[in-house]
Amino acid sequence: MSSALARKHEINANKLAKRLRRQVGQAIADFNMIEDGDRVMVCLSGGKDSYTLLDLLLQLKAKAPVAFTLHAVHLDQKQPGYDPTTLPDYLGRIGVPFTILEQDTYSVVKRVVPEGRTMCSLCSRLRRGNLYDHAFEQGYTKIALGHHRDDIVETLFLNLFHQAKLKAMPPKLRSDDGRNVVIRPLAYCREDDIADYAQQKGFPIMPCNLCGSQENLQRKAIKAMLGDWERRFPGRVENIFRAIGDVSPSQLADPKLFDFAALGSHSGQRRSKAEWLLGDGADAAD
Repeated sequence: MSSALARKHEINANKLAKRLRRQVGQAIADFNMIEDGDRVMVCLSGGKDSYTLLDLLLQLKAKAPVAFTLHAVHLDQKQPGYDPTTLPDYLGRIGVPFTILEQDTYSVVKRVVPEGRTMCSLCSRLRRGNLYDHAFEQGYTKIALGHHRDDIVETLFLNLFHQAKLKAMPPKLRSDDGRNVVIRPLAYCREDDIADYAQQKGFPIMPCNLCGSQENLQRKAIKAMLGDWERRFPGRVENIFRAIGDVSPSQLADPKLFDFAALGSHSGQRRSKAEWLLGDGADAAD
């Protein structure tokens, strides 16, 4: 590589790193993800997203306006071909405290899921349950996950198409059992940028061998749809993501979020659905 090309590559790499740091810092500030004194458990799967998450949080920690600690936690699910030395070697080299949990969820998934069916959902639930239990038991105040902008938009369409629900994946949430606060600092980051960054940094990526790197087919279809849209209409995915953060309840149709019944009401009285269907004695089927 010529010196000019090397210099250009270095400049582009610096721009990418700066952009990702800015986006992570913005997400943390917008949603108050990390506060003074927080003990943040960073869930490290061994994939590009979680490596990037840990790396960027370490960079921001050095200059953050608040003091917080980071602890990497990985779950060894006893998958075939798993190398137990990869993560300890990497984390030891960069000086990050870590914990490797061991739980044979592989056998559970293989026993429960019928042959040929997608294993991702059950595998994810078991992994999440073990990590969340550990975070609560050890007193971590925040759990950091590596989901990015594209994950969030894909989840929006998965829920829309398959669950008839208008919901996505929030940058910050309290777990269903109320015990943990989960944060997603990569919420503003594009997957392509994360992939480029991981390649530049040379992270020791650990492939998922539970089911031959099987991917949820529904999510794969959504990813392909969004990829096609982005190629034909650049910026569309970003606009969809921005729309998630700019919701107008009065322009939708959920009476739990907006009181449509009271809008323009003169008497203040509300008739039930049954009264409207059967109010004059007519058959509801008519």
